[in-house]
Amino acid sequence: MYEPIRTKSVHTTMAGTTTPDFPHRSREEELDIQLAGHLAALLAVTDELRALAPSADLDAAAERLAGQVARLRGGRAPARSSAPAVTGTPELHRRAHALAGRALVVAASRADTAAAILAAERMDAHAAAAPEERQELSGAAH
Repeated sequence: MYEPIRTKSVHTTMAGTTTPDFPHRSREEELDIQLAGHLAALLAVTDELRALAPSADLDAAAERLAGQVARLRGGRAPARSSAPAVTGTPELHRRAHALAGRALVVAASRADTAAAILAAERMDAHAAAAPEERQELSGAAH
C-alpha cells in the first residue's frame, strides 16, 4: 500500500563516517550566540544614548556589556559605534529596555547569572529614564 522511501534522509549521516556533513551546535552554544547578539545590540543602543547624553552610568554599563559580549564570544571584543543616534532619547530607552528584556530571558534560560543581573539592571535603568512614558501608557489603559 505504501511506497518505500527511495532516497536517504537529509537528517542522517553516511554510515561509517565519524563527522557529520554539517556543523552542529549544542543548545548552550546556540544560547550563547543569541545572548551575545542581544547584549551587542543593547551595547549599540547604549553607545547611541551615550552620544546623546553622556553619563557615568551609561559609560559603566557600556563597559560591562562589552565585557559580557567578549566573554560570550570567546574573548573577541564587540564592534563599537560612535555614530550619532537617528532617533530621540525616549525611543532609544524603549529599544534598550526591550533588548535588555530579551537578553534577560535568554540569560535566564542558560542560567547565566552575571548576564541576567546586568540585563535586569539595564531594564530598570531604562524604565526609570523615561517615567513620563510609563505614565502615558498607564493613563491610556485606564
